[in-house]
Amino acid sequence: MRSLKAAATMASLRKLKLAPTITSEKPNEPDERNKRNQRNRRNRLNRRKYPQRTFDFCQRFAIFTQVGERKLREKIYIFDTTLRDGEQTPGVSLTVKEKLKIARGLEKLGVDVIEAGFPAASPGELEAVKTITQEVKGPIITALARTLSQDIERAGEALKSARQGRIHTFIATSPIHLKYKLKKSPDEVLKMATQAVRLAREYAPEVEFSPEDASRSQPSFLYQIITEVIEEGARIINIPDTVGYSIPEEFKRFIQGIIENVSNIDKAVLSVHCHNDLGLATANSLAAIQAGARQIECTINGIGERAGNASLEEIVMTLKVRDDWLNFFTSINTKRIYQLSQQVAHFTGIPVQPNKAIVGDNAFRHQAGIHQDGVLKKNSTYEIMSPASIGLKSGKLVLGKLSGRHAFKEKASQLGFTLKDSQLKVAFQSFKELADKKKIVFDEDLSSILEEQVLQVPSVYSLDYIHTVTGNKILPTATVRIKKGGKLYQEAACGDGPIDAAYKAIDRVCKLKLVLMSYSLRAITGGKDALGEVTVKVESQGILMSGRGVSTDIIEAGARAYINAINRLIYHGRKKSEARNRIFKEGNSGENKPDY
Repeated sequence: MRSLKAAATMASLRKLKLAPTITSEKPNEPDERNKRNQRNRRNRLNRRKYPQRTFDFCQRFAIFTQVGERKLREKIYIFDTTLRDGEQTPGVSLTVKEKLKIARGLEKLGVDVIEAGFPAASPGELEAVKTITQEVKGPIITALARTLSQDIERAGEALKSARQGRIHTFIATSPIHLKYKLKKSPDEVLKMATQAVRLAREYAPEVEFSPEDASRSQPSFLYQIITEVIEEGARIINIPDTVGYSIPEEFKRFIQGIIENVSNIDKAVLSVHCHNDLGLATANSLAAIQAGARQIECTINGIGERAGNASLEEIVMTLKVRDDWLNFFTSINTKRIYQLSQQVAHFTGIPVQPNKAIVGDNAFRHQAGIHQDGVLKKNSTYEIMSPASIGLKSGKLVLGKLSGRHAFKEKASQLGFTLKDSQLKVAFQSFKELADKKKIVFDEDLSSILEEQVLQVPSVYSLDYIHTVTGNKILPTATVRIKKGGKLYQEAACGDGPIDAAYKAIDRVCKLKLVLMSYSLRAITGGKDALGEVTVKVESQGILMSGRGVSTDIIEAGARAYINAINRLIYHGRKKSEARNRIFKEGNSGENKPDY
């Protein structure tokens, strides 16, 4: 019974072109028979050479297909080329240690294939591929090679210690490349491709072939060369959109055309490698999957030559989030995506753009008040995936001038502040005033605003206006307007600098004589619009009191700190006076009279 089920499953897989078709047809021509006998002998030799590799890639593809209760879910194999094409990003050069760390990260991520490099390019590349094959044993390790014998031999040397090795050989097939770059005829290119695949089979159990610039190649020639390399033993056929020229519907039909016109395509797995010159790499890759491609070549953060490649995180998360529409799955552990994205950005020196899908800083940030209110009530109102699904702890509410009171209160709670309604009203107004001056209000900014409300003493004096004039050949002057009890008082003064002048003007309004004991300034946040915090200590009649002020203008922050110290002095004096009065009243009450 079990064998009948297994036979039925394999039959259904063959209909879907997921497993090699077994045929009993005999070749009619002697030359075809000779070719087949030669291939069989090579295959037997390879099986002896690599006894642990019982199945080729095509068979593994069929075995790991998941069969659900209602529908067949097909696996999409993720071929990561961050270490090869990703390193072709202008300005990027990875050391062997950096490549190894990324390769280990890719292994933990769960990619199926790692393209470790181009061994013939340099001794350093050869060393890097060798090191990765020795240290990383999970994924298939691939080495790139042109259709040149020396390239293939170097690739084979690099892959000697690989548990699962593959040589990826390529040659251009488009008319423009044949004419201007290779200066060869189609027949010459066809011969080079078949010879390269034949040679590669001697060095690795799996061979992948790519007709470079396939999307601009003549279909008839493309069908011919694919058919021939499959006959020579290529088991993965990769179709590159090398210059990112295709659009999704066109590319989908292009892949369908290959499946329909290459008679032996069922013996190979179809792969695509899309570039992002028109911003369509991910869309083209998904269109190819719908057409029948089952391996996607991509990079972390979408880095690569020119505008980059299809982004691994975009491909994987699209298949995961939209599995209702795209009935496929991958082996990727998505919770490791963000960490690896940051590591690759660090090693390459190419920062992830803030609005990058999935891994950008803004991907899970919400600034508009309406959006923030929705996310606080139910994440799925504005998040189609959870931050935790890619390895982030949580999304972020980015407070700015468009943020509402609900988001402000929630952020205050997250920072550990519990505000009364009256405090919330004042703090929210201060936040709005700051948000008009800054693009983003950071947590540190909010903490400063909230501390002023929670730890606030009654404001006898408050700053309404300050204006200073200073320079290296001008006497610094300051004009201040201070509010007290609903009335405004204005004074001006000169000083050794704008801060000294401002403090003298404040002293005139308050009619106090204070000694400034210390003054310190620090930037709470980074950037040109950073929030500055000034802390002062003043002395009056032997009492030392500190004050604190915050603003994007350091002179204003200094004035606020000075006035805050004055208010605290007055508050301290009142409390001391109240305590004396209470003691006096208690001393004159009947129940506390002395016995004499």
